[in-house]
Amino acid sequence: MDAETKLFCVIGDPIEHSLSPAMHNAVFKELGLNCAYAAFRIAPENLGSAIKGMGAMNFGGANVTIPHKVNVIDFLDKLSEEARIIGAVNTIKFGEKLIGYNTDGYGALQALRSSSADLNGKNILILGSGGAARAIAITLALKGEIASLTILGVVEEEFRTLVDDINKGTKIRAAGKMMTDETKKEEITKADILIHCTPVGMHPKTNETLVTRDMLRKGLVVMDIVYNPLETKLLREAKKAGAKTIGGIEMFVNQGAEAERIWLGIDAPVELMRRAVLKELKK
Repeated sequence: MDAETKLFCVIGDPIEHSLSPAMHNAVFKELGLNCAYAAFRIAPENLGSAIKGMGAMNFGGANVTIPHKVNVIDFLDKLSEEARIIGAVNTIKFGEKLIGYNTDGYGALQALRSSSADLNGKNILILGSGGAARAIAITLALKGEIASLTILGVVEEEFRTLVDDINKGTKIRAAGKMMTDETKKEEITKADILIHCTPVGMHPKTNETLVTRDMLRKGLVVMDIVYNPLETKLLREAKKAGAKTIGGIEMFVNQGAEAERIWLGIDAPVELMRRAVLKELKK
């Protein structure tokens, strides 16, 4: 590092176990870029001063994670279309204006496309209606060329709001229902692609799943955004049923690659980023 090093970071609370520094620094090293990336734990009450300080220090960009994705909007000058409709930001580009983006949905979209999942005219079922589900659902509605979206959630106000936002802000028609065993079974039979967007199955509760083999079938595409463990119980159940599976690491590295495109205008080496994340996960 020197006086010319362009700084990037991820902010959250907690943040200690973030895989982002390893992923982004691997790219900077490989491409010979004079850039550095760190993780900073920022308490909610210090969010505004942290953003202001990064701007004063001429940071190139930042990633934003829990619990700051919504509140950080108050300190930005402009939002991308997706970030505006989603109502949350996970990537900031610093410059004359502070611009907020949400690359989570793009990460999911690219993960599906790079895994040869055909989205065109397909029916998408999303389990969950929180922040990640919002980002993915709205991005797919805006850019996925899909036929329909169905959201199954456990917080009625949350999934109703998401459905309304999609129907008002995009050309895709969305529907929402309470998540029960009956609605899961019913909607999975209609879906071409199932995307799991809840923490169920995440480490340390790795033997949990919302969907079992008997609900799934050959020809269905199943994506789990959980990436620790790399293969969740849901993905194991999907493989047993003959479904095509996509792990959460694909969304993670692709959202990171999109952040680097926004910051630096580069096509980031996704395979290198994947290897860096896998190396950290194995530690």
